[in-house]
Amino acid sequence: MFTVINAPGGAERIGFSQVEAPVAAANQVLVDVRAFSVNRGELGLLDVRPAGWRPGQDIAGTVAAAAADASGPAVGARVVGRVEGGGWAEQVAVDVGEVAVLPDEVSFADAATLPVAGVTALRTLRLGGNLLGQRVLITAASGAVGRFQVELAAAGGALVTAVAGKRHEDGLRALGAAEVVPETAAADGLFSLISESPGGASLTAAISKIEPGGTIVLTGTTSGEPGTASIYDFIGHEGARIQSFLSYATGPFGTDLGRLAALIAAGRLHPAIGYLDDWKSLPDALAAFADRAFTGKAVLTIP
Repeated sequence: MFTVINAPGGAERIGFSQVEAPVAAANQVLVDVRAFSVNRGELGLLDVRPAGWRPGQDIAGTVAAAAADASGPAVGARVVGRVEGGGWAEQVAVDVGEVAVLPDEVSFADAATLPVAGVTALRTLRLGGNLLGQRVLITAASGAVGRFQVELAAAGGALVTAVAGKRHEDGLRALGAAEVVPETAAADGLFSLISESPGGASLTAAISKIEPGGTIVLTGTTSGEPGTASIYDFIGHEGARIQSFLSYATGPFGTDLGRLAALIAAGRLHPAIGYLDDWKSLPDALAAFADRAFTGKAVLTIP
């Protein structure tokens, strides 16, 4: 089978190589991949992982071989799943706890947007508890995780303020944002839950916007800026906490993937795909993604 391999230092950053088909463990299904998506964190990994490393976490496709222990979906089932690596390939072995069967209404392309971004959005919002009537602030709201957070939080009854550029305002309001501001510091009032990913000055501003007892969920540091915090920053925000979130440490993805896929099928969740093409165009997709030339996920399909 063919798979994508890392080629650091090369003009296209990746290459295609023919390798042996994967051998599934007893608790794994073998999936013929039909679509996969790219996460921004994977761009950085391409620069630091060795040549020959096989990237890819978000996959969707059909089950080619069922799990030997009979714990997963049957052959032919349409599934979405998450793997630790090697997902940008024609075939991949996936733990049964990391897959969910797709409703017929959900395309492989839409499903492939869900594993890292969708599950991160769902699980970070859960850290805020019951969101009904609560004020929630989402930084980097125009990104894949942010857009999912905005729509899911609004569906949960939250009053959502999104942090994004002016050109994203209409789209975020359509997803349920009550307000769109250009930066965290510009938001009015205090919030019970803040999803914070830029770090640096954005994190400092988030502390000034959290209500007493509220939660700031820290998901990244995309600005590259160092952040600082002092106990005195929490005067007026007593009891607020900063909660780290690392998606790989939050347990199997399968159940939540099923929930998210069901929301898409019901027309209640709308993945944003900004780049969709055959996987042979992956070098172009990576370049465009790095340049932020589009909004939403990059999804590549395998015929």
